[in-house]
Amino acid sequence: MEKKTIVCISCYYKGYDFMDEMKKLGNKIILVTSENLKEKNWPWEAIDEIFYMSEVKPSVWNLEHLIQGFSHLMKTRKVDAVVALDDYDVEKAALIRETFRIPGMGQTTHRYFRDKLAMRQKAKDSGINVPEFTAVFNDDEVNNFVDKVPAPWVLKPRSEASASGIKKITSKEQLHEALETLGEERHLFLLESFKPGDVYHVDSLTFNKEIIFTSASKYLAPPMQVSHEGGVFRSKTLGRYSDEFTGLEEINAKVLSNFGLINGATHTEFIRGKEDGKWYFLETSSRVGGAHIPDLVEASSGINIWREWAKIEDALLRGKQYAISPPTGYYSGLIVALIKDKEPDYSHFECDEVVKFLPIDYHVGIVYKSNDADIVQTRLDTAAEKIHTEMLNILPPKSTKLSS
Repeated sequence: MEKKTIVCISCYYKGYDFMDEMKKLGNKIILVTSENLKEKNWPWEAIDEIFYMSEVKPSVWNLEHLIQGFSHLMKTRKVDAVVALDDYDVEKAALIRETFRIPGMGQTTHRYFRDKLAMRQKAKDSGINVPEFTAVFNDDEVNNFVDKVPAPWVLKPRSEASASGIKKITSKEQLHEALETLGEERHLFLLESFKPGDVYHVDSLTFNKEIIFTSASKYLAPPMQVSHEGGVFRSKTLGRYSDEFTGLEEINAKVLSNFGLINGATHTEFIRGKEDGKWYFLETSSRVGGAHIPDLVEASSGINIWREWAKIEDALLRGKQYAISPPTGYYSGLIVALIKDKEPDYSHFECDEVVKFLPIDYHVGIVYKSNDADIVQTRLDTAAEKIHTEMLNILPPKSTKLSS
Protein backbone atom coordinates (compact mmCIF):
# COMPACT_ATOMS: atom_id res chain seq x y z
CA MET A 1 0.00 0.00 0.00
CA GLU A 2 1.35 3.38 -1.04
CA LYS A 3 2.22 5.72 1.80
CA LYS A 4 0.52 9.09 1.63
CA THR A 5 2.20 12.13 3.17
CA ILE A 6 0.04 14.23 5.50
CA VAL A 7 1.24 17.52 6.95
CA CYS A 8 -0.45 18.32 10.26
CA ILE A 9 -0.37 21.95 11.41
CA SER A 10 -0.93 22.82 15.05
CA CYS A 11 0.05 25.81 17.15
CA TYR A 12 -1.33 24.01 20.21
CA TYR A 13 -0.62 20.59 21.69
CA LYS A 14 -3.45 18.49 20.30
CA GLY A 15 -4.36 15.92 17.66
CA TYR A 16 -2.54 12.99 19.30
CA ASP A 17 -5.19 10.43 18.28
CA PHE A 18 -5.47 11.85 14.75
CA MET A 19 -1.77 11.44 14.02
CA ASP A 20 -1.62 8.04 15.71
CA GLU A 21 -4.55 6.75 13.62
CA MET A 22 -3.14 8.21 10.40
CA LYS A 23 0.13 6.38 11.05
CA LYS A 24 -1.70 3.11 11.74
CA LEU A 25 -3.45 3.50 8.39
CA GLY A 26 -0.05 3.40 6.69
CA ASN A 27 0.69 7.08 6.11
CA LYS A 28 3.68 9.35 6.63
CA ILE A 29 3.10 12.16 9.15
CA ILE A 30 4.87 15.52 9.11
CA LEU A 31 4.05 17.87 11.98
CA VAL A 32 4.53 21.64 11.81
CA THR A 33 4.10 23.19 15.24
CA SER A 34 5.21 26.06 17.46
CA GLU A 35 8.77 26.11 18.72
CA ASN A 36 7.60 26.46 22.32
CA LEU A 37 5.90 23.03 22.09
CA LYS A 38 9.12 21.07 21.55
CA GLU A 39 8.94 19.44 24.98
CA LYS A 40 5.34 18.28 24.71
CA ASN A 41 4.55 14.57 24.68
CA TRP A 42 3.68 14.32 20.98
CA PRO A 43 3.00 10.83 19.56
CA TRP A 44 6.63 10.56 18.48
CA GLU A 45 6.22 6.97 17.22
CA ALA A 46 3.63 8.27 14.72
CA ILE A 47 5.54 11.36 13.55
CA ASP A 48 8.09 10.90 10.76
CA GLU A 49 9.32 14.51 10.66
CA ILE A 50 8.67 17.62 12.68
CA PHE A 51 9.31 21.29 11.88
CA TYR A 52 9.05 24.21 14.27
CA MET A 53 7.79 27.76 13.74
CA SER A 54 8.56 30.67 16.05
CA GLU A 55 5.53 32.61 17.26
CA VAL A 56 5.05 36.30 16.50
CA LYS A 57 2.54 36.27 19.36
CA PRO A 58 0.57 33.38 20.92
CA SER A 59 -0.72 31.07 18.14
CA VAL A 60 0.43 33.50 15.40
CA TRP A 61 3.21 32.62 12.93
CA ASN A 62 4.85 34.67 10.20
CA LEU A 63 2.86 33.36 7.22
CA GLU A 64 5.52 34.41 4.71
CA HIS A 65 8.06 32.31 6.61
CA LEU A 66 5.58 29.42 6.72
CA ILE A 67 5.19 29.51 2.93
CA GLN A 68 8.96 29.73 2.43
CA GLY A 69 9.52 26.78 4.75
CA PHE A 70 6.81 24.75 3.06
CA SER A 71 8.33 25.51 -0.34
CA HIS A 72 11.63 24.07 0.88
CA LEU A 73 9.82 21.01 2.25
CA MET A 74 8.02 20.43 -1.07
CA LYS A 75 11.29 20.17 -3.02
CA THR A 76 11.97 16.66 -1.76
CA ARG A 77 8.53 15.50 -0.53
CA LYS A 78 5.21 15.04 -2.29
CA VAL A 79 2.54 16.30 0.11
CA ASP A 80 -0.88 14.68 -0.34
CA ALA A 81 -2.89 16.51 2.33
CA VAL A 82 -2.61 19.40 4.80
CA VAL A 83 -4.64 19.17 8.00
CA ALA A 84 -5.28 21.94 10.57
CA LEU A 85 -5.53 20.48 14.07
CA ASP A 86 -6.60 23.68 15.86
CA ASP A 87 -8.95 26.56 15.07
CA TYR A 88 -6.00 28.94 14.80
CA ASP A 89 -4.44 26.70 12.14
CA VAL A 90 -7.38 26.66 9.71
CA GLU A 91 -6.16 29.88 8.05
CA LYS A 92 -2.59 28.59 7.81
CA ALA A 93 -3.66 25.32 6.22
CA ALA A 94 -5.97 27.06 3.72
CA LEU A 95 -3.16 29.40 2.67
CA ILE A 96 -0.79 26.47 2.09
CA ARG A 97 -3.39 24.53 0.08
CA GLU A 98 -4.12 27.55 -2.11
CA THR A 99 -0.44 28.39 -2.65
CA PHE A 100 0.70 24.88 -3.48
CA ARG A 101 -2.57 23.69 -5.08
CA ILE A 102 -3.12 20.91 -2.56
CA PRO A 103 -6.72 19.57 -2.42
CA GLY A 104 -8.92 20.61 0.50
CA MET A 105 -10.64 23.65 1.93
CA GLY A 106 -9.35 26.89 0.39
CA GLN A 107 -9.27 30.45 1.62
CA THR A 108 -12.78 31.39 0.47
CA THR A 109 -14.59 28.60 2.32
CA HIS A 110 -12.27 28.73 5.33
CA ARG A 111 -13.56 32.22 6.19
CA TYR A 112 -16.99 30.78 6.94
CA PHE A 113 -15.35 28.54 9.53
CA ARG A 114 -12.92 31.07 10.97
CA ASP A 115 -14.14 34.67 10.53
CA LYS A 116 -17.09 35.28 12.87
CA LEU A 117 -18.31 38.20 10.79
CA ALA A 118 -18.24 36.18 7.55
CA MET A 119 -19.98 33.22 9.17
CA ARG A 120 -22.76 35.41 10.62
CA GLN A 121 -23.40 37.09 7.31
CA LYS A 122 -23.43 33.70 5.54
CA ALA A 123 -25.86 32.27 8.09
CA LYS A 124 -28.16 35.29 7.80
CA ASP A 125 -28.09 35.13 3.99
CA SER A 126 -28.94 31.40 4.23
CA GLY A 127 -32.07 32.02 6.31
CA ILE A 128 -30.51 30.77 9.56
CA ASN A 129 -31.36 32.66 12.77
CA VAL A 130 -28.46 34.67 14.19
CA PRO A 131 -28.38 37.27 16.98
CA GLU A 132 -28.47 40.82 15.54
CA PHE A 133 -24.95 41.90 14.59
CA THR A 134 -22.95 44.54 12.75
CA ALA A 135 -19.43 45.15 11.55
CA VAL A 136 -17.74 48.02 13.40
CA PHE A 137 -15.94 49.58 10.42
CA ASN A 138 -18.22 52.64 10.21
CA ASP A 139 -19.27 54.95 13.07
CA ASP A 140 -22.71 55.70 11.62
CA GLU A 141 -23.51 52.02 11.15
CA VAL A 142 -22.45 51.26 14.71
CA ASN A 143 -24.56 54.13 16.10
CA ASN A 144 -27.58 53.04 14.05
CA PHE A 145 -27.18 49.49 15.36
CA VAL A 146 -27.01 50.44 19.04
CA ASP A 147 -29.96 52.84 18.65
CA LYS A 148 -32.02 50.01 17.15
CA VAL A 149 -30.81 47.00 19.18
CA PRO A 150 -31.06 47.41 22.97
CA ALA A 151 -28.06 46.73 25.24
CA PRO A 152 -26.31 44.64 26.37
CA TRP A 153 -24.10 43.80 23.41
CA VAL A 154 -20.93 41.76 22.99
CA LEU A 155 -17.83 43.00 21.19
CA LYS A 156 -16.21 39.91 19.65
CA PRO A 157 -12.91 39.28 17.87
CA ARG A 158 -13.61 37.94 14.38
CA SER A 159 -10.87 35.31 14.48
CA GLU A 160 -10.30 34.26 18.08
CA ALA A 161 -11.26 30.76 19.23
CA SER A 162 -14.09 30.13 21.68
CA ALA A 163 -14.73 32.94 24.20
CA SER A 164 -11.27 34.53 23.93
CA GLY A 165 -11.31 38.32 23.77
CA ILE A 166 -15.10 38.78 24.04
CA LYS A 167 -16.24 41.84 25.98
CA LYS A 168 -19.77 42.45 27.25
CA ILE A 169 -20.92 46.04 26.70
CA THR A 170 -23.80 47.65 28.61
CA SER A 171 -23.89 51.26 27.37
CA LYS A 172 -23.17 53.39 24.33
CA GLU A 173 -20.43 55.24 26.21
CA GLN A 174 -18.73 51.99 27.19
CA LEU A 175 -18.90 50.85 23.57
CA HIS A 176 -17.28 54.02 22.20
CA GLU A 177 -14.53 53.73 24.79
CA ALA A 178 -13.92 50.07 23.88
CA LEU A 179 -13.77 50.87 20.14
CA GLU A 180 -11.36 53.73 20.81
CA THR A 181 -9.14 51.39 22.81
CA LEU A 182 -9.03 48.91 19.91
CA GLY A 183 -7.42 51.56 17.72
CA GLU A 184 -5.94 50.09 14.54
CA GLU A 185 -7.35 46.64 15.38
CA ARG A 186 -10.97 47.80 15.38
CA HIS A 187 -11.72 46.17 12.01
CA LEU A 188 -10.86 42.79 13.53
CA PHE A 189 -14.01 42.89 15.72
CA LEU A 190 -17.79 42.74 15.37
CA LEU A 191 -20.68 43.84 17.58
CA GLU A 192 -23.53 41.50 18.44
CA SER A 193 -26.70 41.56 20.52
CA PHE A 194 -26.31 39.66 23.78
CA LYS A 195 -29.04 37.04 23.65
CA PRO A 196 -29.85 35.28 26.94
CA GLY A 197 -30.40 31.55 26.66
CA ASP A 198 -28.84 28.12 26.97
CA VAL A 199 -25.76 27.42 24.85
CA TYR A 200 -25.26 24.11 23.03
CA HIS A 201 -22.54 22.54 20.90
CA VAL A 202 -22.86 20.07 18.05
CA ASP A 203 -19.88 17.93 17.05
CA SER A 204 -20.06 16.32 13.62
CA LEU A 205 -18.23 14.27 11.02
CA THR A 206 -18.92 14.80 7.30
CA PHE A 207 -17.91 12.61 4.36
CA ASN A 208 -18.57 13.70 0.77
CA LYS A 209 -21.08 16.34 1.94
CA GLU A 210 -23.05 13.82 4.01
CA ILE A 211 -23.14 14.26 7.80
CA ILE A 212 -22.41 10.74 9.01
CA PHE A 213 -22.19 11.41 12.76
CA THR A 214 -23.69 14.01 15.07
CA SER A 215 -23.32 14.50 18.82
CA ALA A 216 -25.28 17.29 20.54
CA SER A 217 -24.53 18.62 24.01
CA LYS A 218 -25.58 21.40 26.36
CA TYR A 219 -23.13 23.61 28.21
CA LEU A 220 -24.01 23.85 31.90
CA ALA A 221 -21.44 26.63 32.23
CA PRO A 222 -20.85 28.32 28.85
CA PRO A 223 -17.22 28.98 27.81
CA MET A 224 -17.81 32.77 27.83
CA GLN A 225 -18.91 32.65 31.46
CA VAL A 226 -15.96 30.49 32.53
CA SER A 227 -13.52 32.60 30.50
CA HIS A 228 -14.67 35.87 32.06
CA GLU A 229 -15.77 34.90 35.56
CA GLY A 230 -13.71 31.82 36.30
CA GLY A 231 -15.47 28.77 37.66
CA VAL A 232 -16.22 25.27 36.49
CA PHE A 233 -16.69 24.29 32.85
CA ARG A 234 -19.39 21.64 32.40
CA SER A 235 -21.16 20.05 29.46
CA LYS A 236 -23.50 17.09 29.07
CA THR A 237 -24.73 15.16 26.03
CA LEU A 238 -28.37 15.13 24.96
CA GLY A 239 -30.47 12.06 24.32
CA ARG A 240 -30.46 11.24 20.59
CA TYR A 241 -34.25 11.14 20.45
CA SER A 242 -34.90 14.30 22.44
CA ASP A 243 -36.55 17.38 20.93
CA GLU A 244 -33.37 19.38 21.63
CA PHE A 245 -31.21 16.90 19.72
CA THR A 246 -33.61 16.85 16.77
CA GLY A 247 -33.71 20.65 16.58
CA LEU A 248 -29.93 20.96 16.79
CA GLU A 249 -29.33 18.21 14.25
CA GLU A 250 -31.57 20.03 11.76
CA ILE A 251 -30.04 23.51 12.14
CA ASN A 252 -26.50 22.09 12.22
CA ALA A 253 -27.09 20.32 8.89
CA LYS A 254 -28.41 23.57 7.42
CA VAL A 255 -25.28 25.45 8.56
CA LEU A 256 -22.78 22.92 7.20
CA SER A 257 -24.61 22.55 3.89
CA ASN A 258 -24.87 26.29 3.27
CA PHE A 259 -21.30 26.95 4.41
CA GLY A 260 -19.95 24.51 1.83
CA LEU A 261 -18.35 21.89 4.07
CA ILE A 262 -17.45 18.78 2.08
CA ASN A 263 -15.39 16.63 4.46
CA GLY A 264 -14.03 16.56 7.99
CA ALA A 265 -14.81 17.33 11.61
CA THR A 266 -16.80 20.35 12.80
CA HIS A 267 -17.66 21.94 16.13
CA THR A 268 -20.64 24.32 15.99
CA GLU A 269 -22.35 26.33 18.75
CA PHE A 270 -25.95 27.46 19.05
CA ILE A 271 -28.05 29.28 21.61
CA ARG A 272 -31.71 28.68 22.39
CA GLY A 273 -33.25 32.06 23.03
CA LYS A 274 -34.70 32.38 26.52
CA GLU A 275 -37.48 34.67 25.34
CA ASP A 276 -38.65 32.91 22.16
CA GLY A 277 -37.25 29.35 22.39
CA LYS A 278 -35.77 29.63 18.88
CA TRP A 279 -32.39 28.21 17.84
CA TYR A 280 -29.76 30.80 16.93
CA PHE A 281 -26.42 30.13 15.26
CA LEU A 282 -23.40 31.40 17.22
CA GLU A 283 -20.30 30.08 15.46
CA THR A 284 -18.74 27.09 13.76
CA SER A 285 -15.27 25.69 13.08
CA SER A 286 -13.83 23.06 10.78
CA ARG A 287 -11.98 21.11 13.45
CA VAL A 288 -12.53 18.87 16.47
CA GLY A 289 -13.86 20.65 19.56
CA GLY A 290 -11.42 21.60 22.31
CA ALA A 291 -11.68 21.56 26.12
CA HIS A 292 -11.73 17.72 26.08
CA ILE A 293 -15.10 17.65 24.31
CA PRO A 294 -13.89 14.63 22.23
CA ASP A 295 -13.69 12.67 25.51
CA LEU A 296 -17.29 13.64 26.28
CA VAL A 297 -18.42 12.56 22.80
CA GLU A 298 -16.55 9.25 22.92
CA ALA A 299 -17.95 8.37 26.35
CA SER A 300 -21.55 8.67 25.12
CA SER A 301 -21.19 7.34 21.58
CA GLY A 302 -18.11 5.12 21.47
CA ILE A 303 -16.93 7.32 18.58
CA ASN A 304 -13.46 8.85 18.80
CA ILE A 305 -13.90 11.82 16.46
CA TRP A 306 -10.15 12.42 16.11
CA ARG A 307 -9.60 8.85 14.86
CA GLU A 308 -12.70 8.83 12.65
CA TRP A 309 -11.59 12.12 11.09
CA ALA A 310 -8.25 10.47 10.29
CA LYS A 311 -10.10 7.55 8.65
CA ILE A 312 -12.11 10.03 6.56
CA GLU A 313 -8.94 11.79 5.37
CA ASP A 314 -7.33 8.44 4.56
CA ALA A 315 -10.39 7.29 2.59
CA LEU A 316 -10.38 10.50 0.57
CA LEU A 317 -6.68 10.17 -0.26
CA ARG A 318 -7.10 6.58 -1.40
CA GLY A 319 -10.44 7.02 -3.18
CA LYS A 320 -12.17 4.40 -1.06
CA GLN A 321 -15.47 4.30 0.80
CA TYR A 322 -15.81 5.12 4.48
CA ALA A 323 -18.40 3.95 6.99
CA ILE A 324 -18.72 4.72 10.67
CA SER A 325 -19.91 2.31 13.38
CA PRO A 326 -23.36 2.99 14.88
CA PRO A 327 -23.00 5.16 18.01
CA THR A 328 -23.83 3.79 21.45
CA GLY A 329 -26.59 5.53 23.37
CA TYR A 330 -25.09 6.55 26.71
CA TYR A 331 -25.35 9.93 28.39
CA SER A 332 -22.06 11.55 29.33
CA GLY A 333 -20.86 14.58 31.22
CA LEU A 334 -17.62 16.58 31.30
CA ILE A 335 -16.27 18.84 34.02
CA VAL A 336 -13.01 20.84 33.87
CA ALA A 337 -11.80 23.50 36.29
CA LEU A 338 -8.64 25.38 37.18
CA ILE A 339 -7.36 24.40 40.63
CA LYS A 340 -4.59 25.41 43.03
CA ASP A 341 -2.59 22.17 42.91
CA LYS A 342 -0.68 20.88 39.91
CA GLU A 343 -2.13 17.39 40.32
CA PRO A 344 -5.58 16.92 41.90
CA ASP A 345 -6.49 14.21 44.40
CA TYR A 346 -9.14 12.25 42.52
CA SER A 347 -9.82 9.75 45.32
CA HIS A 348 -12.88 11.73 46.50
CA PHE A 349 -14.42 11.68 43.00
CA GLU A 350 -14.20 7.96 42.31
CA CYS A 351 -17.52 6.32 41.38
CA ASP A 352 -18.93 3.80 38.91
CA GLU A 353 -19.83 6.51 36.38
CA VAL A 354 -16.29 7.86 35.95
CA VAL A 355 -14.90 7.03 32.50
CA LYS A 356 -11.60 8.81 32.98
CA PHE A 357 -9.78 11.44 35.00
CA LEU A 358 -8.09 13.88 32.64
CA PRO A 359 -4.36 14.53 33.23
CA ILE A 360 -4.14 18.33 32.90
CA ASP A 361 -1.70 20.33 35.01
CA TYR A 362 -3.42 22.66 37.51
CA HIS A 363 -6.84 21.38 36.47
CA VAL A 364 -9.37 18.87 37.62
CA GLY A 365 -11.02 17.09 34.70
CA ILE A 366 -13.55 14.25 34.84
CA VAL A 367 -15.66 12.43 32.24
CA TYR A 368 -18.78 10.56 33.39
CA LYS A 369 -21.13 8.21 31.56
CA SER A 370 -24.37 6.40 32.40
CA ASN A 371 -27.51 5.17 30.70
CA ASP A 372 -29.42 7.51 33.03
CA ALA A 373 -29.22 11.24 32.26
CA ASP A 374 -30.23 12.18 35.82
CA ILE A 375 -27.28 10.29 37.30
CA VAL A 376 -24.85 12.15 35.01
CA GLN A 377 -26.40 15.47 36.04
CA THR A 378 -26.12 14.56 39.73
CA ARG A 379 -22.47 13.59 39.36
CA LEU A 380 -21.69 16.88 37.59
CA ASP A 381 -23.51 18.92 40.24
CA THR A 382 -21.84 17.13 43.16
CA ALA A 383 -18.36 17.43 41.63
CA ALA A 384 -18.89 21.11 40.80
CA GLU A 385 -19.90 21.88 44.38
CA LYS A 386 -16.83 20.12 45.81
CA ILE A 387 -14.49 21.85 43.34
CA HIS A 388 -16.00 25.27 44.11
CA THR A 389 -15.66 24.91 47.86
CA GLU A 390 -12.32 23.12 48.14
CA MET A 391 -10.18 23.31 44.99
CA LEU A 392 -11.02 26.17 42.65
CA ASN A 393 -8.40 28.70 41.61
CA ILE A 394 -9.56 31.73 39.62
CA LEU A 395 -6.14 33.01 38.55
CA PRO A 396 -3.97 30.53 36.61
CA PRO A 397 -0.41 29.84 37.79
CA LYS A 398 0.56 30.28 34.13
CA SER A 399 -1.21 30.94 30.85
CA THR A 400 -3.69 28.17 30.11
CA LYS A 401 -6.04 27.63 27.20
CA LEU A 402 -9.55 26.29 27.54
CA SER A 403 -11.38 26.54 24.24
CA SER A 404 -14.41 24.75 23.06
